[in-house]
Amino acid sequence: MKKSVFFGALTVAGLAAGAAAAGTLDDVKARGKLNCGVTTGLVGFAAPDANGEWMGFDVGVCRAVAAAVLGDPKAVEFVPTTGKTRFTALASGEIDMLARNTTWTFSRDVDLKFTFVGVNYYDGQGFMVPKDLGVSSAKELDGATVCIQTGTTTELNLADFFRSNNISYEPVPIETNAEAQQQYLAGACDVYTTDASGLAATRATFEDPAGHVLLPEIISKEPLGPLVRHGDDNWGDVVRWSLNALITAEELGVTSANIAEMAAGTNNPEVNRLLGTEGTLGEMLGLDAGWAKAAIMAGGNYGELFSGNIGEATPIGLARGLNAQWTNGGLIYSPPFR
Repeated sequence: MKKSVFFGALTVAGLAAGAAAAGTLDDVKARGKLNCGVTTGLVGFAAPDANGEWMGFDVGVCRAVAAAVLGDPKAVEFVPTTGKTRFTALASGEIDMLARNTTWTFSRDVDLKFTFVGVNYYDGQGFMVPKDLGVSSAKELDGATVCIQTGTTTELNLADFFRSNNISYEPVPIETNAEAQQQYLAGACDVYTTDASGLAATRATFEDPAGHVLLPEIISKEPLGPLVRHGDDNWGDVVRWSLNALITAEELGVTSANIAEMAAGTNNPEVNRLLGTEGTLGEMLGLDAGWAKAAIMAGGNYGELFSGNIGEATPIGLARGLNAQWTNGGLIYSPPFR
């Protein structure tokens, strides 16, 4: 490991240790606002709309946590971060959590001292090219120029893929998705590579989406999810179980449409525990009994967030695939509420 990288990791880890010394849950309650790190703009996941209001799948997770803790899904300050700045922002305490298409890896978990609280999207790295480039496989990209965000796992995956296939490429480094889109459409690079979901979201904003092709190769595992700092287990539990509440709600059939009725009590004990009519789960977290109900009401259950922001009926058009509930052959699964 290069010295600069080593000391950079130490710096982030040191910041994380210092910021986690205080109780984040108490800080958020005292502030009356959740500071949530998001991307600088990726439609469907996190981007401001025409009125400047942040919308998207990751935004929905932030709002669910704010609702669980503060009772108000709008009590969120969204902090745009790049691939380079996101970890420093979290480690320093500038943000309370990060929900930004971030891959759970060994080094980020162990070396950088972050806690990934779960996976809200199972993804993999792909490639997008103009249709008129005339290629049908990433293995045909020998000598291509490739737009790639710096400070991401995609940089390393790209190098591994081209080396293992004995082909070469010329990287075109960019820092934000907006910059990548601009460079790609201007012809500064032949290829844009990032998570396949990000490519689909980016292509959906093009004037001519059909003029661009997602190649069939998926070259990595990219489990994306929210993360917090090491050393503050209570706050990690709050964010983790807020996400789990959304997942469990879908599994149990609790939706934004029927939650008021179901919160009055059902014959399903797990639904009752989830919605706070039985047990003391909220008290265990340092929250009120209706914390999970508030989280679900913020934007709907996991399936509602998915379908409304990135699903097949949206311009992004993502199928559930691996992100279906475990009961439907997918990987989305929450531990039990008991």
